[in-house]
Amino acid sequence: MRFPLSLTVLSAVAALFLCADSRALGQGQSTASPTAGSGTYIVVDPLANIHYDNRYDLSVGMAYAHMKAGPNLLQGANLGGIDLSGSYWLTKRWGVEASGRGYLGTSGAAPNPYDIRGPFIMEYFFVGGPEWLGPHNKHGAILAHAMVGGVYGNFEQNLRGQDPSVVGFYNNQLAFASVIGGHFDLNRSSRWVFRITPDANITHYGIDYGDKTKQWDVNFAISAGVEYRFKKKRF
Repeated sequence: MRFPLSLTVLSAVAALFLCADSRALGQGQSTASPTAGSGTYIVVDPLANIHYDNRYDLSVGMAYAHMKAGPNLLQGANLGGIDLSGSYWLTKRWGVEASGRGYLGTSGAAPNPYDIRGPFIMEYFFVGGPEWLGPHNKHGAILAHAMVGGVYGNFEQNLRGQDPSVVGFYNNQLAFASVIGGHFDLNRSSRWVFRITPDANITHYGIDYGDKTKQWDVNFAISAGVEYRFKKKRF
């Protein structure tokens, strides 16, 4: 009884091989004759050459940030702006990132006798630090960064010449800043990427009136835009 069973199994395996071989042959023939009379569609994968081996990349996006323009303000400010960042990759996983970000918007103000309401404020971040390439495939990647540097806060420009203490704002100043977060990348080709960047913006502003205190603030920021990977390879 074993012989017929073995013969049946061998016959089935041979049939499978023949089927696979004939299908491969058919595919080879159709690929080799793209101009056949009936027409042949050639599928091109735009993500086929994504290897994460570029040396440089540059990204730009529209940015949003929330912050409070003074140490005791109840109302926050919703700011819009731009996020420009670039990376230099040292290894497959580790690189150095630098980022410049500018935000502009109106802020709530403390009650005041000058009827100053919703004055414009501005923040300019200049930070840099390590960047890590996390889980990734040809469709996308998750990256993390922790950057430090400075921020210039312009809080007095729209106060009609009044002291910032009138509206409870910080003074104009250059202060310590840190940006901690990362990128969510969606690859559109081997060079172009759609990028979303959520971050925590950490600042250390102070006031030179009253008790002259300094305060740590942690605020949410996010940007969405595009990244371009340059052709030069890491290795």
